[in-house]
Amino acid sequence: MKKILVVGSGGREHALAWKLKQSPYAERIFCAPGNAGTAEIGENVAISASDLGKLVRFAKENHVDLTVVGPDDPLAAGIVDLFAAEGLRIFGPTKAAARLESSKIFAKELMREHGIPTAQAGTFERSDDALRFCDRLRFPIVIKADGLALGKGVMIAPDPGAARSTIDAMMNQGRFGEAGRRIVVEEFLRGTECSLHALVDGANYRLLQTARDHKRAFDGDTGPNTGGMGAFSPANNWNAELEDQFHKKIMRPLLRGLQEKEITFRGLLYPGLMLSGDGARVLEFNCRFGDPETQAILPRMKSDLLPLLEATIDGKIDSPEASTIEWDQCPAVTVVLASGGYPNKYDTGKTISGLSAAAKLDGVEIFHAGTNCRTGIDHRSRTRPCVRGRVPNSLRELPLSARYCSQCGLRITSKNHRDVSVFFDDFYDLDLSAESLRRIADTDIAPADVISKTSANSVKIACTAGAFAIGDTHDARIG
Repeated sequence: MKKILVVGSGGREHALAWKLKQSPYAERIFCAPGNAGTAEIGENVAISASDLGKLVRFAKENHVDLTVVGPDDPLAAGIVDLFAAEGLRIFGPTKAAARLESSKIFAKELMREHGIPTAQAGTFERSDDALRFCDRLRFPIVIKADGLALGKGVMIAPDPGAARSTIDAMMNQGRFGEAGRRIVVEEFLRGTECSLHALVDGANYRLLQTARDHKRAFDGDTGPNTGGMGAFSPANNWNAELEDQFHKKIMRPLLRGLQEKEITFRGLLYPGLMLSGDGARVLEFNCRFGDPETQAILPRMKSDLLPLLEATIDGKIDSPEASTIEWDQCPAVTVVLASGGYPNKYDTGKTISGLSAAAKLDGVEIFHAGTNCRTGIDHRSRTRPCVRGRVPNSLRELPLSARYCSQCGLRITSKNHRDVSVFFDDFYDLDLSAESLRRIADTDIAPADVISKTSANSVKIACTAGAFAIGDTHDARIG
């Protein structure tokens, strides 16, 4: 029996803890720092995901058998190297391997060296050089901070003026700190996106189910990029031909390139891809489970996740024990509800209630993101709830509009308990629930009407309530 520590506090970490808890080999689940949701299935530990020294001490003192790292920052800081030096078992890539995500310049140069299809780009340490390069490109263009920026370091510049202001903000004004001191400027790729998750053991890998995410904040694919406004799995734009190309032109050259640099990647790698008539091209590499993709992928996994993570660490992902991963054929959807203003300045101090009532609906799961629990008045640092829907046969009648959340009894009120359910209409990614699902189902979806046509027990919903607090009445507050 295993004691498992999950590092992080988001919806991804709640989904990982939820899935690992189901393993017959799991004895205890610790989450550091965790949230109100993880507290219901494990034991929260008041240690920040960035406090690597305290995490090591906790793992040693509590005889933790396996640590699973959720966020990218601890990986980039070398948490895996530190745990390994202390003889502690941990899932995730080393600091050197995590540079695939923590440095877009490193990843771009590696792809260039090994002919991995990606956007044409230049890398820069001086803003004037970057501006001159922009003059040679056709707009729109993409400007990326080299380092980690909480999923918000990628900007699309529609014209030269926007490019100048973005480059100045990143490189001269320090918008993303050191992460933006060096940048990548690249061509704008057109097509549809797809995310692939692969368990990589250094030499071999095993693909999980595909997913597609949606990052723009507002309807109609507009607004700033976010850490993710939603996702669905499986992707509706993936096929056997693309998968063959992915193996031959992306994953195998990538692993060879890392091995040539004497870097062993063991952990979860998910390349973000842009698909077009020319095939798949890499947008970016991520070195951990995606958020919110994980909330759509793991509920479809019937197999035990724990042995798969163990096999990855041991370099045995191609072993018979890990050879087959069983999947639920039902699709899954994650939709993020975020407080007005996200990803910039957003409202706090609001309460979200009705989560326990929503969880009683047939097939409903509640995933929390950054929540904390206090008796009486509860607080949360930000708002990022997700709704994940699973439909037994199709996505044709999936009622993922904000009105469905209201129908489930979810409410948000301000500090003075004034009802502000208008929040749902103010900031809800209807593009994912209507337009994207319409592409999957090949039918029109009218969110306002479909709720009356679909019974509650025909849909499974998971609500990832981000950064709330849950009180003794299971209401949530935004701190």
